[in-house]
Amino acid sequence: MSPGGNTLAGATSPYLRQHADNPVHWRQWSSEALAEAAARDVPILLSIGYAACHWCHVMAHESFEDPEVAAAANDGFVCIKVDREERPDLDAVYMNATVALTGQGGWPMTCFLTPDGRPFFCGTYYPKLGFLQLLAAVAETWRDRRDEVERASEQIATELRSMSAGLPGGGAPVGPELCDHAVAAVLRDEDGAHGGFGKAPKFPPSALLEGLLRHYERTGSGAALQAVERTAAAMARGGIYDQLAGGFARYSVDPYWVVPHFEKMLYDNALLLRAYAHWARRTGNPLARKVAEETAGFIIAGLGANGMFTSSLDADAAGREGLTYVWTPGELAEVLGDDDGDWAASLFAVTADGTFEHGASVLQLPVDPDDTARFACVRSKLLAHRGTRPQPARDDKVVSAWNGLAITALAEASVALDNPEYLTAASECARRLLDLHLVDGRLRRASLGSRVGDSAAILEDYAALATGLLTLYQLTGSWLPEALGLLDTALQHYADPQRPGRWFDTADDAEQLMVRPADPIDGATPSGASLIAEALQLAAHLTASETYAAAAQDTLASATPILARAPRSGGHWLAVAEAQIRGPIQVAVACNPRSAELLTAARALAPGGAIVVGGPANSSALLEGRDRVDGADAAYVCRGRVCDLPVTTVGDLAVSLAGQPEDGRRGAV
Repeated sequence: MSPGGNTLAGATSPYLRQHADNPVHWRQWSSEALAEAAARDVPILLSIGYAACHWCHVMAHESFEDPEVAAAANDGFVCIKVDREERPDLDAVYMNATVALTGQGGWPMTCFLTPDGRPFFCGTYYPKLGFLQLLAAVAETWRDRRDEVERASEQIATELRSMSAGLPGGGAPVGPELCDHAVAAVLRDEDGAHGGFGKAPKFPPSALLEGLLRHYERTGSGAALQAVERTAAAMARGGIYDQLAGGFARYSVDPYWVVPHFEKMLYDNALLLRAYAHWARRTGNPLARKVAEETAGFIIAGLGANGMFTSSLDADAAGREGLTYVWTPGELAEVLGDDDGDWAASLFAVTADGTFEHGASVLQLPVDPDDTARFACVRSKLLAHRGTRPQPARDDKVVSAWNGLAITALAEASVALDNPEYLTAASECARRLLDLHLVDGRLRRASLGSRVGDSAAILEDYAALATGLLTLYQLTGSWLPEALGLLDTALQHYADPQRPGRWFDTADDAEQLMVRPADPIDGATPSGASLIAEALQLAAHLTASETYAAAAQDTLASATPILARAPRSGGHWLAVAEAQIRGPIQVAVACNPRSAELLTAARALAPGGAIVVGGPANSSALLEGRDRVDGADAAYVCRGRVCDLPVTTVGDLAVSLAGQPEDGRRGAV
């Protein structure tokens, strides 16, 4: 029998705490838990999930809260629970094993391991009966056919080590032809009727939208911009977007963006805010501006806590998926009255048959309302009533990387939407996050309340936060030393010393797992490697550092196989590459930054990935030796190391940024 009991009550993860009352004797991942399995000579039952996961809740209710299941699990296994958001390194290792064994992955993830951590059987969700049968079969195999377990686990471990060797064929510098090829391949995969890429389930292609926008800015490609607009508009008008309170759900279960999987994640909304704000800034599209404003509002009001941003809202409320969000025509009429109820039902595509379960519908907005005042009143009443319903739980865990993404998005949105409150929120988040998560010079992954967790940060944490701080530096003049400190730590502990441009996701002094994760593929969030490429790119030009420049160049060159062969899995790589091809563009405005029309224009006109700083001469590396011209503010536009002559008017700045300077106005620097 398993000694002791459930030990999750003291965890810093809300997901683990959700399981603290289970009769299963859950442990957190630790050397002590693995040693317990070795001492008892039993395998490990590893269950990985996250707080907002609907099917994680289902399996918990069906199995982990059931005494019969708990007795079998406790008797035959050491049971370990892991929050994938707190330990993405463990999730990456065992997700690769699950996909290798079953051809697919997902959460909850269910793996059976030897006491030294080698997997020998993996799956995802199991209903109670199937799970009981599986527990019995695995226990019997472990007891009576141990040699089969050893052979299987060693084969899997060998395969995982082979998979972690990295991508072949990298090293060539990225150029326009590679990006043009990547974009053409992506556009061939677009769902031209409904927006997005691929079939259901459809995930928001956040980083890819940013990459396509940057490609449009470089090339003027109408096809790239149209793909962005089709996808972004379809999502904004669909059920995946919260039409009452703003913010996006994690994905759509159908190809039409109608029915979401209802959890709302910080990382999705931060990445989408960046893309919608960029779309709004570049085109002035009113839908883009509306969605960016509402998404920023959701992040700040819906996920904000103690000046930072929490992880997610649950898919379920009171045990039912989507309960908070769906409506019937009768419910609309009850809240709004018959006339407004009918009008709202037509506007929000709420039908008698419904688009979700039990005749309920997820709110959509296929067309803009013809009466904006009436619409605002209806939304207000519906949102107020929705507040009386059971609400989804919030995962209050603060993750370093996702807060870094939010800092970048809010700072860029403050420019795009001319809202200084977003910049204030981003700056406050940076201050509080560094105060809490930076411990003895090293970053931690997550915290809960005012208590920072023990889990070390991974590469994406350093990279996303460094990018956020470098973005803030361009707008405020603060945070540069802190950003460079994070980058220096990343270079020291995460870069592969044997292969320039390759990065590990875990530090060289972190816990040694079966394999050391090093995944450069962009997924729901950009990979740590593509994020560090962006941070290094920014730092190289903000500081004139050859070290950062060489590391950025090597890192980007390592991704050429992704852009060449699987560009849909390289959206953030594409965005960084598009910026690199243009120099990236740097704009240094010699001015008084508190009252500078030219600096404001530079921030509004510069393409995505450009670097813009302003201030007195010599106040930053980009302003070294550059001053106002004849008493007027002056903007210096550079591409790499080639700079235009300074301009002093907004019109001339726009021409220079468009790459069409007057003859004789460009000179080498």
